[in-house]
Amino acid sequence: MDFDFLLQTRLFHGLTALELSAALAGLQASEKVYAKGARIFSAGEATNRFALVLSGSVTVESNDFWGNRTILGNIDRGQVFAETFALLPEEPLLVDVNANEDCHLLFITVDVLLLEEDGERPSWMRKLSSNLLSISLHKNLMLSRRSFHTAPRSIRARVMSYLNTLCLQTGSDTFTIPFDRQQLADYLNL
Repeated sequence: MDFDFLLQTRLFHGLTALELSAALAGLQASEKVYAKGARIFSAGEATNRFALVLSGSVTVESNDFWGNRTILGNIDRGQVFAETFALLPEEPLLVDVNANEDCHLLFITVDVLLLEEDGERPSWMRKLSSNLLSISLHKNLMLSRRSFHTAPRSIRARVMSYLNTLCLQTGSDTFTIPFDRQQLADYLNL
């Protein structure tokens, strides 16, 4: 496992190599590889673990009874997904998560974070909890942006809203969109 890469992720930010090693053991971290198109999590199932993308990317999407797909987001290398549902294990997932390309994932079990303990918690646990809160806040912003993109009535306004946000985020008028044409249409609810 590439500790240098893990220490650079938002999830493990601020941890030392020793703390990371203790965290991976305490969180029962395990790696798994998925082929493009493989289902990682299904709507309706409950989970006590979330995943960090080590390579590749995954798509978070909602599929309704009639087969309509809405892409809620693309999760790239170094990002996490399903953390909210892992921390609320009684809540079933509302979305499907699929491998957008061949991907390598690190699954993390959060049971130890939910235990109420008397006494001092290890430093890695405090840092990880703080990092998970930061990640949740950033995802809240991402969902707010998505609602800005889907609120306009016209297709042109939705696409322009999305492109404007990418322009502001990258600080450039040249950038790469993480979706193909159909995925972008699904993301913008077109």
